[in-house]
Amino acid sequence: MATMEGLVPITRAYLARYYEKYPLAPLPDAATDLAARLRALSADLAAVAPIAPDEELLEQEAAGIPAHKIDENLWKNREQMEEILFLLNTSRRPVALQQKSTPEDAEIVSKLDDIEAKLKDMLKKLEQFQIKNADNVFNTVMTYMPQDFRGTLIRQQRERSERNKQAEVDALVSAGGSICDRYVLLWKQQMERRVQLAQLGSATGVYKTLVRYLVGVPQVLLDFIRQINDDNGPMEEQRERYGPALYTLTKLVLAIRLYLHVSLARYEQRKIEQDDIAVLQQAVIIYTEEFWKFTEFIGEVFVNAPFFISAEDADAVDARKYDEYKETIIPAGKTHEVILSVEAVNSYIAWDFSLQQGALNMDIGFHVEYISPSGEKTLILPYRRYEADQGNFCTVSAGSYKLVWDNSYSSFFKKSLRYKVDAVPPVVEPTVPA
Repeated sequence: MATMEGLVPITRAYLARYYEKYPLAPLPDAATDLAARLRALSADLAAVAPIAPDEELLEQEAAGIPAHKIDENLWKNREQMEEILFLLNTSRRPVALQQKSTPEDAEIVSKLDDIEAKLKDMLKKLEQFQIKNADNVFNTVMTYMPQDFRGTLIRQQRERSERNKQAEVDALVSAGGSICDRYVLLWKQQMERRVQLAQLGSATGVYKTLVRYLVGVPQVLLDFIRQINDDNGPMEEQRERYGPALYTLTKLVLAIRLYLHVSLARYEQRKIEQDDIAVLQQAVIIYTEEFWKFTEFIGEVFVNAPFFISAEDADAVDARKYDEYKETIIPAGKTHEVILSVEAVNSYIAWDFSLQQGALNMDIGFHVEYISPSGEKTLILPYRRYEADQGNFCTVSAGSYKLVWDNSYSSFFKKSLRYKVDAVPPVVEPTVPA
């Protein structure tokens, strides 16, 4: 077990003390007032034409209570921005606005174009924020994972998982899925990432084959990433302190979308009045400015929060002395072999080795070969001489794999080899209950 000396358990109470140093400035009252005004304007437009079923659903969502999760609200805001930009696309605007039939129409178009530009910019910033934050969380966790093939396999699993997720999204779009359909899938995928993070903390599910490799990782970190998103876990403190401001912005963007939807749908019957478009413009200005301030603020909180501690502080380097490396002496003119049995394709053969160096720098030959059930040998990794190496490959056949360290070319010098090898069975994607 890795020593816990000097590590402070990361708890909600611990985070609460930290968050005292990061007070979030309150939103301007206009954020709430403008959302209410836009919803009232939307309701007035019901007199022009009956509310359609999709408009009624949107009105219910705008009147409802946002989810009590920061990341879910970030995704919801991103979805609403895309939906608004879809409405504002020139080809989907009312004919009078496309043709700029009157000076009043041309002025409305100019203001809608300005709104579109602001939301496009904010959407791009939000996408970049989410990517950066996801990478920061994963890379921080990986700082405390052993820096040998175990960490490499976890990174490869994540990369493969992200490619599969993107392929799912691409297939949905190609099949004609709506923006709403896409974000239902994106949120489902986000929940899968949560499951994977929890599994990494408990070494279960997708990472159960790596359980015995996680010695040397500070237990406080594993405990934290396992329960980071629990309803009463450390992130609940963040939700209670910073969530209400974000939830208000969610309601504002829903009100913006609702008003644009009903007003553009009835534009031929009632053109948008100058006072109304002014309210809409002000709402978008407040929304984009405050949303950007929030993401900048919460990004700083994420990066500097106490669970993002350094590897040195966590004593991760010293902890690795507990890793299950083996040591052997390979005499001059001899070899050392390890045979690993693989029962399923898409398993990983992984290794990490180095020579204990003395006054002279030494190297050693190394190669890997596959031995089929019939005894036929196939070279997998060609012979090469190394002082140290770390690597892995995905198997395409079941059977035996022989790793060979070759000191036969040496006439005088023995080699002191420190190594770790294993065959890691295939991992599968986690499933999230419907």
